[in-house]
Amino acid sequence: MVNGRGSLLLGTFVGFLVILLLQWWLPLIAHLIGGLVAGLIARGMGKGAFAGFLAGLLSGIIFVLVAIVTGATWMAGIFGGVFWSVIGSALGAIVGLILGLIIGFFGAIISAIGGLIGGAITR
Repeated sequence: MVNGRGSLLLGTFVGFLVILLLQWWLPLIAHLIGGLVAGLIARGMGKGAFAGFLAGLLSGIIFVLVAIVTGATWMAGIFGGVFWSVIGSALGAIVGLILGLIIGFFGAIISAIGGLIGGAITR
């Protein structure tokens, strides 16, 4: 960043790391803070919003994977027997996928808002 233009890739990566670190303590506020950091690094409203959105999208993908695995293993443990545990595992994975996509999408939108704010600050 010698020329002061900002870096979209670095902003996305740092924003993603901030979201991952704060996700367990501040679930949706972490997306706003991560997007804000991504926007501050990317510099500019458009690049900041895009970097925040990408950071939120990456963390949303991780969240979807965790939700699928958690839902599948939790539902498999509830039902007894091989057949019912497979059915329960599939049902848990579907529920985890749906909830993960919804929460991941809203997290990406909130990160984009944070990135827009961060980009506006540096503009």
